[in-house]
Amino acid sequence: MSTKKIRSLLIVGLDVVSLAKSAKRAGYEVYSVDYYGDSDLRKTCNECKSLIVQIKGKSCGRLNEKFNPRAILKLAKILLQKHHIDGVILSSGLEDSHQILSELNDHIPILGNTPKTIQRVRDKTSFFKELDRIQISHPITEEANNLREANNRAKDIGYPIVVKPLWGSGGTFHRKAIDSKTLKPAFKIASSQSSKVLIQEYVHGISASASLLSASRNVLTLTINEQLLGMRRFGQQEPFGYCGNIVPLSIKKTITKRCRYAVEKVASHFKLAGSNGVDFVLSEEGEPKIVEINPRFQGTAGCVESVLGINLVKTHIDACVSGIIPNHLEPSICFCTRIILYAKKRSNIPYLNFDEVEDIPVSGTIVEKGEPICSITSKGSSRKESFNKAKRIADSIYNLAEPVYLTSL
Repeated sequence: MSTKKIRSLLIVGLDVVSLAKSAKRAGYEVYSVDYYGDSDLRKTCNECKSLIVQIKGKSCGRLNEKFNPRAILKLAKILLQKHHIDGVILSSGLEDSHQILSELNDHIPILGNTPKTIQRVRDKTSFFKELDRIQISHPITEEANNLREANNRAKDIGYPIVVKPLWGSGGTFHRKAIDSKTLKPAFKIASSQSSKVLIQEYVHGISASASLLSASRNVLTLTINEQLLGMRRFGQQEPFGYCGNIVPLSIKKTITKRCRYAVEKVASHFKLAGSNGVDFVLSEEGEPKIVEINPRFQGTAGCVESVLGINLVKTHIDACVSGIIPNHLEPSICFCTRIILYAKKRSNIPYLNFDEVEDIPVSGTIVEKGEPICSITSKGSSRKESFNKAKRIADSIYNLAEPVYLTSL
């Protein structure tokens, strides 16, 4: 298949608005399947299917109760039967649903990593063993099947530790434990999501990610990004919950070089294809400790495009189909912040008429406390300017939201 033969794309995942807009700007016919079905997605795509239907005066419900990967696949099949679509691009949400990805790939090629590669990098047990084998630093990580095992693993690693479900992303249900007393509730929360739980060394430092472009073993780091986690300021109730990024991360060139070496070695080893992300913690000593690979487009995509002046969907397809990646990309002198804004209260959301806002809910829908309202993307000549602009827009949206004091969904 050549890039010229790719004219229509199906974008699949939890949240796909930014990718759908990027694909449309690149000149593709765009179809999508996602969870939210936001109003700006409907305006962007030729046709879109969503797991929930937003209705004025009705609740959007809760993601952890309603998200269903098999239902995503079912909706994708409906679109594939109706339209000629040349390839699939993955957003977040399906990277741990290996059977679903295999079935999807049987119907239409996934442009990016194969389901087998995705499964390989998302298998946490073998992933960290591979990092040891190629001598890449990472937090010490062990599995536990029960609380007794968790206590033993924590003692071996040494407190503080982070307790995580074996599967999942976005930092939900992750908890820090500082001793055996705090380990018990942390383990209970994590084990509610998976039978096995990860006990991981807590690394003091900066949560970060790298946005990469890969074609087999040829890898280019596009940007090193600051991750925003657990910020109550933006309604995120989970202590490690993902709520956005600032691109790029402000660090010394020597540290940047160290980060690039580590993430590119990892991407090359696993032969990643196209746009991928690597999450890591930059320790207080300036050492990147790899946490996980996100083998699909990341939430940073819009910011990366803004900072580098590229179309990431087109660049991704060039890499996946033709094996072509740029030799070098010179970033503009700017910073870009993306905030995912969560409801601090159960709220009725009016139409959000802001140029910087995406993932816009249908006017008058009710968003439950702790669920995402929208995303905000803002640029500035400095980190502070970019971030402060996003904060001001967030405050404006919170002022517009009307509390709804009903307990039933």
